[in-house]
Formats: sequence, C-alpha cells, structure tokens
Amino acid sequence: MKAVITVVGKDTVGILAKVSAVCAEYSANIIDVNQTVMQDLFAMVMLVETDRLSVDLGVMRKELEKLGEANNLKIHVMHEDIFNSMHRI
Repeated sequence: MKAVITVVGKDTVGILAKVSAVCAEYSANIIDVNQTVMQDLFAMVMLVETDRLSVDLGVMRKELEKLGEANNLKIHVMHEDIFNSMHRI
C-alpha cells in the first residue's frame, strides 16, 4: 500500500528533512520525491510505502498536518488509490 504526501508553502530551510523525519518515525518508506521552488513557493510530492507503518495512516496524517500548521505549510496525506481515482481522466 502506498500514500501520496503533498506539501505547499513558503520555502524555508528543512522542509524535506522535517517531513522525512515524521515518515521515518512511523516507518513509512519514502519511494520517490519530486520538489520544486518557484520564487519563494515550495511544492513537493512524496510517494511513500505504508505497508510497515507502526501506526494507522490517519495518525501519521494528523502528525504531518500538525507539522504543516506549525511551519505555515499545507500538508496533505492521501492513500494512493484515492489519489489515483481523483486524477483519473
């Protein structure tokens, strides 16, 4: 099972490190990361394996949302199946 994590906000040092630390804390394996900075806007999409999560995906989602609020970022975590359904043509 996989999940998609998206992060958008003002670019600051350490965003990738902070999100990665939460993933590591809950044993989410990062498979792929795509990020860009446009002027001072940071945007990232991360694909993680969730088969070995130490908690329910909802727990990790809430922790990442709290991280986003604390750092003025918008962080969304979505199961891969839901993400794919939303973006199917």
